[in-house]
Amino acid sequence: MRILAIETSCDDTGIAILEVSKTGNFSVLSNIVASQIEVHKKYGGVYPMMAKREHQKNLVPVLIKSLKESCLLKTNLSENFTSVKKSDISKILEREPELLKKLIPFLKKYERPNIDLIAVTNGPGLEPCLWVGVNFAKALSYFWNIPIVPVNHIESHILVNFLASPKLLAKAGPATALVVSGGHTQLILMKKIGDYKILGETRDDAAGECFDKCAKILGLGYPGGPVISKLAETSLPGKITLPRPMINTKDYDFSFSGLKTAVLYADRKVKNNPATSLRARSKEYKKQMSAEIQQAIIDVLLKKTIKAAKDFKAKTIILGGGVSANTELRKQFKKKLEENKYGFFAAAKKPYQINLLVPKPNLSTDNALMTAITGYFHKNKKASLKTLKADANLRISK
Repeated sequence: MRILAIETSCDDTGIAILEVSKTGNFSVLSNIVASQIEVHKKYGGVYPMMAKREHQKNLVPVLIKSLKESCLLKTNLSENFTSVKKSDISKILEREPELLKKLIPFLKKYERPNIDLIAVTNGPGLEPCLWVGVNFAKALSYFWNIPIVPVNHIESHILVNFLASPKLLAKAGPATALVVSGGHTQLILMKKIGDYKILGETRDDAAGECFDKCAKILGLGYPGGPVISKLAETSLPGKITLPRPMINTKDYDFSFSGLKTAVLYADRKVKNNPATSLRARSKEYKKQMSAEIQQAIIDVLLKKTIKAAKDFKAKTIILGGGVSANTELRKQFKKKLEENKYGFFAAAKKPYQINLLVPKPNLSTDNALMTAITGYFHKNKKASLKTLKADANLRISK
């Protein structure tokens, strides 16, 4: 089985092609991502309508590149491109005029690739961006007569961890999954595929959003996570003290807006003091602030996730989302679990260690390969073109 996957939930245009053997093993034929970081950098964040226009520009070129890399791009002027089909595709893409202009010549020039299924992210995310991907998938599904499966973006961040071996799923559950990115911070209990319960989530800013806003306060640019992580490498946390919001609450929820506010006030205090104003502009000060910001976020994420794993007797902790690419976060999760080997459930009849699953850094951030993997696990949940819709607030559990 070959799956063509489309991901446009935020500002990355992703298309991947995944081949699945009869025994269920995955083979990645292509995984292409067109980033919009340079487009949004000068604004300090993602503008949904601007991101939508970029997706319209990027989707067909990225599709061509993905098919070519997979050796599935074959030129053959289509005889099936009738005026009726052109009219129908125009209706599907009536809100995506830029995309329509690029897609029509593509469909005329190239033959139907050897694809069995199309998987597309339909939520959660930025609604204008999601619709571009959904409508693109609909147009391809209609013209090529290939079934389509909608995919939950949060679930994709979890299931990409099973790329190396789908068989790990049988041993993973129950698992607690921490999905942490610029738009989401959620702790999820996973018993098996399709059986999820949200244990807790952020009440305001997501962790990645906090990184971005703190970086903006310090004048470090966008996106904030990578630059703060880089600066923190050469400084130790603790030289500046920041709060750890909700770290000791009994629930599994998060709050990062207070941390952002604390960074703002601390920065203003230094800048407004004649004795320390020069220090605020120094690289060393920014390194110290970055180290403390990063550690404050990690401390909260780590403690809440470990608490959930202990409370629900999880066999596995799964990390996913853009923030999970953070090197220090990965290191501290691994160290914590190694230090407590068999310690969490030492009193149990059969003590065991909690396993840690973390995707490669390039698969932590948004990509279509994770969409393809999730599409495979839900291959029987096909959607009709009439009912398939984007849902910006789609939940992983009801």
